Amino acid sequence: MLFTQGKTDCKPHEVGYNEQRLDVLNNHFQQLIDDGEIQCATYCLSRKGRIFAHGAIGKKSFRAEDNTPVQPDSVRYIASITKVFTAVAIMKLVEDGVTRLDIPVGEILPQFNTPPYNGVTLFQLLTHTSGMHADGGCFDNKYQTTYWKMIDDAYKLCEPDKKSEFDWIAAALGTIGSGFRVKPDTEWAYCSFGFVILGAIIEKLTGISAHKYIEDNIAKPLGMKDTSFDIKPETAKRYIVTYSDEGFEKHLDDIAAGKTIEPHWIGEILKIPSTGGGLDSTVYDVNLFGNMMLSGGTLNGVRILGRKAVEKMTKFAIHNMPNYCWGAKESERGYGIGFDMRFGPGFTFSSGTYMHEGSGACSLCVDPSEEFVAAWIVPFAKDGWWSRALFNVQNIVWSGIL
Repeated sequence: MLFTQGKTDCKPHEVGYNEQRLDVLNNHFQQLIDDGEIQCATYCLSRKGRIFAHGAIGKKSFRAEDNTPVQPDSVRYIASITKVFTAVAIMKLVEDGVTRLDIPVGEILPQFNTPPYNGVTLFQLLTHTSGMHADGGCFDNKYQTTYWKMIDDAYKLCEPDKKSEFDWIAAALGTIGSGFRVKPDTEWAYCSFGFVILGAIIEKLTGISAHKYIEDNIAKPLGMKDTSFDIKPETAKRYIVTYSDEGFEKHLDDIAAGKTIEPHWIGEILKIPSTGGGLDSTVYDVNLFGNMMLSGGTLNGVRILGRKAVEKMTKFAIHNMPNYCWGAKESERGYGIGFDMRFGPGFTFSSGTYMHEGSGACSLCVDPSEEFVAAWIVPFAKDGWWSRALFNVQNIVWSGIL
């Protein structure tokens, strides 16, 4: 087993954790690597605010000839875990009296101030209940297009002298079907683009980029030195490269060498907020964020949110809302403000645990009852979604709590 130990604050038994269960966790990760489901794994576990386990297993690169071991501080995009940072940013603006969750989006973004979008609220975007079209793959529809494709297609048709005036929000909304999958407040349907819109709301309300607002007001104050929307030269050298990044290696090399990177994707060209899934980070940094939430919004003397805002975000926010995404047939989807709060027979964590996973894959779980935070990054080694790397890991990790 290619294992590297990271920095910790204490021994597992000092915070009431069975150290032998870490051997089970490491062996489980190695089995997933051997089975070709994941390339590697990094993890960081803490209880009562103290990190007792921090490690890495496997290789940093997918290439057979490169045996460089992944490190506990290796960097990877955390995909949809970005959404909880965006949710915290919105709640900061709520705390400051700048906006409210029940405000219609159309009062902030004029593109939404027209039927059928004029009733959509910030709360609905944050809880995936806006009725807007879900991510591709959520439902079996081979004809489904995406908001991103609509933006890209419209931009390509835009006259060169009009490109500086291009309105990406208007392009996205005009329209997929009737503009909605279902009426707002009808069902829970996972819509990442709703969090892109939340990024635009942050920008409209603050006058600065959503990326800068999140980095300057959440990541940097918490000491999350490896968390950013832009890969830095130093972090590029620590980036985990998987089979899906084959064309990305040259990009990382150029960043590491300090070269100027020209935007190539429509989101980068138009500077659209990547607030639905654009952050890069490490498990240590993600664990810091989790502990900030666990401790009521303040960590190591740094206040990010107030306790009441944290409480609002981490309690069930929607009720009697069914979920049919990815073949599910749930009569009610447990969800908070930006946080997943599902709880059922497949999990052993405490009721009231809040979390988020990211595609490709990674996870953050916070269990307030046990004062427990777990973060792990498990880059998939092939196409698909591998529950053993996410759901099964949760149960192994929680099995060590004494």
